[in-house]
Order: sequence, then structure tokens, then C-alpha cells
Amino acid sequence: MFNKIIVFVFLFINISAFAHQPETSTTMLVEKENNTWILQISASLTAFQQEIKTLFPEYNTPEEFKQMVIEHVKNNIEIIINNNQNIELSSGIVKLGHETKVVFEVLGVPSEIKNVSVKNSTFKDVFNNKSALVLLKNGFKKEHFVLNNKNNHTLKLVANQNNFVVKTIKEANFFSTKRLFVLLGILSVALLFKLLIFRKL
Repeated sequence: MFNKIIVFVFLFINISAFAHQPETSTTMLVEKENNTWILQISASLTAFQQEIKTLFPEYNTPEEFKQMVIEHVKNNIEIIINNNQNIELSSGIVKLGHETKVVFEVLGVPSEIKNVSVKNSTFKDVFNNKSALVLLKNGFKKEHFVLNNKNNHTLKLVANQNNFVVKTIKEANFFSTKRLFVLLGILSVALLFKLLIFRKL
């Protein structure tokens, strides 16, 4: 138990430091008691301000800014569980600070998670942006992944015993079925063309 606490504290410290840079953020999906879940997006205030100023040039009060942040995050978060179950975000709260946090209650998460797809493009206008994705489910190991431009800020994680692992898309083999049919078609046309020329001669 003590070792698990040390690992979690170490992970939390690293993630907090990670989120203090404008181009970095954290996306945490956390299971609480009684199968209740929260989503927490953390980033520097500068990163949120840059995004909001791009979309909403003017705001007059911190409360207006908070509402714009909630709207922007909701429009750029997509969570799908078990391939077809869209997840709803509710009760958004913004905690302003050098490290600003946006917290939502997550509705509709099933008790058994076979796979989960997470997309977070909240900071797409911030140069070289990336987000540490952390999925904390009871009974599962605590690990983090990275959302960035290379993966279009989207990852699909698959449950493997008590771990979540990234689902990799296997590249098509050169001699896959479709390519084999195309290759055979080209060879057939070439052979037919050659036979027609031979007959003319």
C-alpha cells in the first residue's frame, strides 16, 4: 500500500510540473466512489487564455471567462467507452490559478470498461501542445499516456487484465487481400494488352 502511495505521489508531482508549461496539460479521467467519475483538465492559465482569446476576443469578468472555458473544453473533449457509448460531461467547475483546472462530473460510465477512446483538442491552437492522459480506475495500475499532434490528440486504450494499453493500428501488409487483388488486376490487364499486340503482329 505504501509503495502505491509513493508511486501515485511521484506521478502527481511529475504531472503537475508538466502542466505548468503553456504547451503542456493533463487530462485525467478518475473513478471515485460508487462508480462515479470525474474528468479534470489542468493547464497553465496562459494556455487557457490563448485559446479563449482566439475564439472569444472579449470578456469582461472572471465568471465570463470561466463559462467560456467550460464551453470550449466541452466542445473539444470526446470520450467513447466500449466502442459505442458516448459519455456526457456535467457540472463543469473552473479553478483559476497559475495552474488552472477544469473539473466535470462524468455521466454514463459503465462498471466494466473494455476500451475507452479519449480525444482532447482543447489546446489545439497552442504551438507544440501535448497532454498527459491519465486514466485512474479502481483495481487498475496507474499509468499515463500522451495526446499530441502525432496521434491527433486521440488515443484508444484497451483493458488488458488490470492495465490499460494503447490499441495500435497494424499497418496493412503489402500483400494484403485488397492489394493482392489490385496487383492481379494490373498484371491481367498488362497480359491482355501484350496478347493483343502479339496478335496484331
